[in-house]
Amino acid sequence: MTPRADRLITLALAEDAVKHDVTSRAILPRAHRSRAFIDAKQDLVVCGLALAAEVFRRVDRRLRVRALVRDGACVRRGTDVLRVEGPTASLLAAERTALNFLQRLSGIATQTRRYVEAVRGTGVQIVDTRKTTPGWRALEKYAVRTGGGHNHRMSLRDLVLIKDNHIAAAGSLAAAVKRCRRAAPRGMKIEVEVKTLEEVREAVAARADIILLDNMPPARIRAAVKLITGRATVEVSGGVHFATLRRFALPGVDLISIGALTHSVPAADLSLDLRERLR
Repeated sequence: MTPRADRLITLALAEDAVKHDVTSRAILPRAHRSRAFIDAKQDLVVCGLALAAEVFRRVDRRLRVRALVRDGACVRRGTDVLRVEGPTASLLAAERTALNFLQRLSGIATQTRRYVEAVRGTGVQIVDTRKTTPGWRALEKYAVRTGGGHNHRMSLRDLVLIKDNHIAAAGSLAAAVKRCRRAAPRGMKIEVEVKTLEEVREAVAARADIILLDNMPPARIRAAVKLITGRATVEVSGGVHFATLRRFALPGVDLISIGALTHSVPAADLSLDLRERLR
């Protein structure tokens, strides 16, 4: 468990006031114990089991938790993915927070797997973006990897990415690349976002390592790939949806970055069910 994940769990448990569950305390005697299972209500890719387990343990160390599958497992609807047993009041107090982590991360992993499978055989890699939930980036990017995708930069320090506003501030694309090449750490790749074929030519002339074709239709992407002719990695981004994904997975395209892997993914459908009273 990373320090950041540990802090998120602390915040989530405090937010839900798990030590003050008035409903469970009113209904259940202190000695009441149960066994419960978290199961998939849809076909999905599991992600976040360790966080869900830690939530239960943090609420009550008497809760015994066992993951029944591993993160990255593709499970069918009805599959049990985690078992927890112990004091029923504690189990129910932790339920929502544990499910929030598991549903969010499994949703991202499941969505990513769909995109990855859709471009299988093309040689194109599906990558994420920085359009993540504040504070959750490391977890959400882990979920992308769990689903078979790849991470773009984790933060602003990981890669030079020159966008339109950088170019406007620098005065030209060539000037922006030149300044970055002079100032960036040795060996760091330089990526340039372009919107037109003229900008593609400028990026090639400036010897950009990666050229990001932003919001270009497939016909223009084909033309851009011909201009680049293997002299830079080609990334496609913007205007790409699952229904049209294969149209953008063209020969010569190396990466397709998808903000929707994290910024608008639906939560996976999982639930916790009490199945057996132990005492």
